[in-house]
Amino acid sequence: MSRQEVKQIFFAGGGTGGHLYPALAVAEWLQEQGPRVEIAFFCSSREIDAKILGPSGFDFLPLPAEGFSKSPLKMVRFLAQFLKSYYFAKEILRYDPSSSVVVGTGGFVSAPVVAAAHSLHIPVFLINVDSVPGKANRLMARYASRILVQFEQTRPYFGRFADRVEVVGCPLRKEFNKPVGDIRSQYGLDAKKKILLITGASSGSRSINQAILEILPSLEPFAEHWQIVHLTGTAHFEWVRSQTADSAIAYHVLDYCHQMPALLRTSSLVIGRAGAVSVAEYAAAGVPAICLPYPYHKDRHQFLNAQPLVERGAAVIVEDNPAHPADTTQALQQVLFELMGDSGRLEKMAEAARSRSGLNASERIARLLLGL
Repeated sequence: MSRQEVKQIFFAGGGTGGHLYPALAVAEWLQEQGPRVEIAFFCSSREIDAKILGPSGFDFLPLPAEGFSKSPLKMVRFLAQFLKSYYFAKEILRYDPSSSVVVGTGGFVSAPVVAAAHSLHIPVFLINVDSVPGKANRLMARYASRILVQFEQTRPYFGRFADRVEVVGCPLRKEFNKPVGDIRSQYGLDAKKKILLITGASSGSRSINQAILEILPSLEPFAEHWQIVHLTGTAHFEWVRSQTADSAIAYHVLDYCHQMPALLRTSSLVIGRAGAVSVAEYAAAGVPAICLPYPYHKDRHQFLNAQPLVERGAAVIVEDNPAHPADTTQALQQVLFELMGDSGRLEKMAEAARSRSGLNASERIARLLLGL
């Protein structure tokens, strides 16, 4: 096979799982096309990127890029790191631009790579799975030939580039299409009990963890039929584990899980954030969800991400109120009690979730990248 026949796909994004998992899903589909496709990732230097990309087997190149800030000192650092990342990426992409494609997935890492690709006349695609695009994707839209989104309501945010938007859904890992396997025995879970899964996304959530710890003693009446799997995030693992050692309800604490699709599909109820990938995964897994949107985004895009699931009856939103955490705990406890005690409602929510699922986004995007 000649060098000209090999397509090189470079994904650019990182800093959070939400910028990496959609790219990984597309990369998995591309990988199945055989040796005519080579794949690499430009990512951030954050620990979470290596944790997610390491087991994938794909090559990844950490960049020193940093997030944008209006602070004068931080702005200088942002510009310096942007240029450093730009020239580093350009050197890599310069090797064979005629057979290359760059896919930006958002975040501060993607912008310098997309800019470098544009300077070399390399085709650029953007994947944007949040309802409201982030700064990087809005800025880089001018360089993109296609902007691939999860929600129709995202289109207007791209303004004069809205005609480049195509609604394809959220790319999800191929594990969502595979048999679940024996996930319960792997984690020592009771085969007869329902699973309440608690997650704060890839890095964990202190506010969700705190609320659950306060609610935990009141969950004893559900101990006969329920067990809890709590993904705390690495930073909070020891703290949560120390607080749950004497739990009356079976409690399994993990810092992270590489088998999230199987764990979600085995669960009867999930409590978690409402990142764009998270809500798509809840739907694909057919699991009812209690969503606590991240409260510090000014555009409230996680709230908007969850809204389609709520409208279909597949999820309930509980506001995470940092100023009044007791209100968050009380509201979460009330919803949790209602759902854990109503198997009929959970089944209806699960059916509604499955009706929202779309599992072909990875293939659709991969085919566009290959020009098929």
